[in-house]
Amino acid sequence: MNEAYAGTIRLTVAQATIRFLSNQYSERDGVEHRLIEGAFGIFGHGNVAGIGQALLQNEVAPVEGEAEMPYIMPRNEQGAVHAAAAFAKVRNRMSTYMVTASIGPGSLNMVTGAALATTNRVPVLLLPSDQFATRVPDPVLQQLEDPTTLDLTVNDAFRPLSRFFDRVNRPEQLIPSLLSAMRVLTDPAETGAVVIAMPQDVQAEAHDWPVELFRKRVWHVRRPPAEPAALERAVALIKAAQRPMIIAGGGAIYSEATEELRAFATATGIPVADTQAGKGAINHDHPCSIGGVGSTGGDSGNHIADKADLVIGIGTRYSDFTTASKTQFKNPGVRFVNINITPFDAAKESAEMVVADAREALVALGRALGDYHVSAEYSREVAAEKEAWARATDRCFHLGHGPLPAQTEVFGALNEMMGDEDIVINAAGSMPGDLQALWRAATPVQYHVEYAFSCMGYEIPAALGCKLARPESEVVAIVGDGTYQMLPMELATVVQENIKVIYVLLQNHGFCSIGALSESRGSQRFGTKYRQRGAGTHLEDSEAVRGVDIAANAESWGLKVYRVASIEEFKEAYAAAQAGQEAAMIHIETDLYGPNPPGSSWWDVPVSGVSRLESTQQAYERYTEDRRPQRHYL
Repeated sequence: MNEAYAGTIRLTVAQATIRFLSNQYSERDGVEHRLIEGAFGIFGHGNVAGIGQALLQNEVAPVEGEAEMPYIMPRNEQGAVHAAAAFAKVRNRMSTYMVTASIGPGSLNMVTGAALATTNRVPVLLLPSDQFATRVPDPVLQQLEDPTTLDLTVNDAFRPLSRFFDRVNRPEQLIPSLLSAMRVLTDPAETGAVVIAMPQDVQAEAHDWPVELFRKRVWHVRRPPAEPAALERAVALIKAAQRPMIIAGGGAIYSEATEELRAFATATGIPVADTQAGKGAINHDHPCSIGGVGSTGGDSGNHIADKADLVIGIGTRYSDFTTASKTQFKNPGVRFVNINITPFDAAKESAEMVVADAREALVALGRALGDYHVSAEYSREVAAEKEAWARATDRCFHLGHGPLPAQTEVFGALNEMMGDEDIVINAAGSMPGDLQALWRAATPVQYHVEYAFSCMGYEIPAALGCKLARPESEVVAIVGDGTYQMLPMELATVVQENIKVIYVLLQNHGFCSIGALSESRGSQRFGTKYRQRGAGTHLEDSEAVRGVDIAANAESWGLKVYRVASIEEFKEAYAAAQAGQEAAMIHIETDLYGPNPPGSSWWDVPVSGVSRLESTQQAYERYTEDRRPQRHYL
């Protein structure tokens, strides 16, 4: 043992946790990153005297051997986890935040955020507080009792949502728990929500810790190469294909393989479509970039996908939106090659599996293919599809729609005014569909749409996390009025921390996306417009309940608010907000009914098989027909 780390030091479990976390680093390609860059936390009787005291001590009484752990007070535990997840996503999973919460409802508020992080494969460290390990003051305030066992707490709800879960009932258990947590946080295949539940009495318990526990630790993020035999099989399939295409998912960005992807596409001429998480992996103006694919994709990506005989998935998990609920790839002989660091994802669609880091696999695949290039005829077809969709996008961006503008016009203004290294954020409603189809991403930084969990309420706290991760970027979160009312309270945190972000609030007095889906499935937009109970389903806009004055509400949180009514006014307001130094919101009313981009794909949402409503009966007939192409790819 190094003499500098000899002996023990007496600390509480909470103090030891903070000291340990302050000295953890990740490393990839020779670059080190602070793994846990800070802490979000809301304190109650479960953690105020444990983790709360440890963070206070870290801030006001710093000591050698314990780095600063900057603390930010959020307003809602779910929002805090969303902010941590957004931070990790922007940092390509090399850094994240920890989140601490009190027992009972405080900890349970983090459950949705945990599911979001795990679904998106981004690391967050959650420290929910727990009941007394001694069970002397039992039951304590906010404890959920189970008459069949004394070993169950509400924090067990995290188990199916976490990539690692542990409960520390004795101080001695902390060491293996923390080490295992760091392993999972830095594992590119297994990462997600990491949860260590901490009983409140254990947090405050003193213990003699080996000093060596608190040395600087560097966790090396691996880049596993492709197995030669797997690479050989993939090369054979590519060379045999006449119409290959690539689908770039989030893994292509997280592995920082974007330069290699562009080089591979240039060398081979294989067209590259993107998922929500993968948009920007290849720049939109690259000749091989064909845009979004699947249910929310554009014509260029979907028309190529319709006829593809080989699909090369790079870092994608093939959600039902990417596959259009297994209807997108219509070629009866279509095959798949999946490059993914996770075998679970690499095996999807009966693919030839290349279990490897995306960057390493692309370099090796490029070398193995030699001078391979798709046919000139196929390249001309790709160029024609790309050009046609560019014209369609221009039309959607500049509709001149009235009397209210369409949301696609707002997106067009933003796309044209935001810088290549700025960040646009969205997560739910009709907007992710329009954005994937239309947004022209110049870099992997620019596009930040959470569409694995598609969690309403993500956008506002995500802006906070993105700005903390990349302060040099202009961060713009696009928020619908429905989403805003789900989780607006982190606006107070943004103002409190003097975080300069811009929120674009699209007000259409209802749920645009679900309204359209409801109508298409025969449910007449029921429950998707603000109305008084008993007032009927088909309210005219003049009769509808207008709901919250969101502009005034945002001002009450401390934001600078710009109220605009036209696209020209929107552009002027954006320029002013961009030039300003304070958090701002641009409030614009848009048409609830679109128009949206032309659709060229499908999504499976079942329709009632029996109904007294004619609208539902007709929708069921359409649904029966639409699902005919659906199949497993075997």
